[in-house]
Amino acid sequence: MVQTPTKTLTLEEFLKLPETKPASEYINNQIIQKPMPQGKHSKLQGKLVTVINEVVEERRIAMAFPELRCTFGGRSIVPDVAVFAWERIPVDHNGDVANVFESYPDWTIEILSPDQNQTKVTGNILHCLKYGSKLGWLLDPEQKSVLAYPAGKQPEFLEKAEEVLPMPDFLAELRLTVGDLFGWLKLGGDRTPSL
Repeated sequence: MVQTPTKTLTLEEFLKLPETKPASEYINNQIIQKPMPQGKHSKLQGKLVTVINEVVEERRIAMAFPELRCTFGGRSIVPDVAVFAWERIPVDHNGDVANVFESYPDWTIEILSPDQNQTKVTGNILHCLKYGSKLGWLLDPEQKSVLAYPAGKQPEFLEKAEEVLPMPDFLAELRLTVGDLFGWLKLGGDRTPSL
């Protein structure tokens, strides 16, 4: 993450600024720009959103959003994938998905980019858990490992291909292994995981 030197802004002032590409986050009164996603990051992010939504969206259980700004608890963060339970998705006066999400995701997923500060990313996951998220994942494409943070439990380090990844309760029917997840990085490795 690149820290942008600037005067101290309040969260409200930050939210009035124009969006940046890649997105900037507001953490501990600092503006921190996320790194530009690269190939592995983009592939995992896109596939996760698709696979999760294939299981939950039509049944109105939840919805996965890529790069969604979530503002709560004095921070404004942009998880790589934010999954919201259906009844918690904010809607506007027309019944459409709202533009502004002023809450924590039920499941937050971060994908580590090369040279990205793992401590800051982990801090965002822990912030989400503190405010109500049920699960956080930190994916490391280079190490082909996942740090899973279930709410109120000991984190799990998963790196063996056959290890089954923990899922939030609303997605319990999706069985995804470490091998499935990182197999998506191979060209032609897009097989659908077991349900």
